[in-house]
Amino acid sequence: MKGIIAFGNKRSYEEFKKQIPDSVLPLFDSIREFCFSLGDNVVEDVRMHRVVFCKSMTFRWFADVQPENDGVVIKIQKSRKESPQVIPIKTGEQISDICEIIKNTFNGIH
Repeated sequence: MKGIIAFGNKRSYEEFKKQIPDSVLPLFDSIREFCFSLGDNVVEDVRMHRVVFCKSMTFRWFADVQPENDGVVIKIQKSRKESPQVIPIKTGEQISDICEIIKNTFNGIH
């Protein structure tokens, strides 16, 4: 199931990444690759200004990643009852702690 979901004229990631600053692209790509590494049931939904990662076709999203001029902003949704956690990451920052949060959130979705 891994891949993108398209309803109508949604953009591909190849199109989307043209709007990401060159200095931010490696960071964005590493977060994207990490999200896909969580399982075959990860679904990528490319939107106008961000990419949302969901667990399965039910679209229970766990990470919403938006590029900025000097990094990315990740929203992490642990449950539908809680507000998303918003985490800004600057280019060059370590993402291991963020990846652990994303992984725990993904594993907590049933």
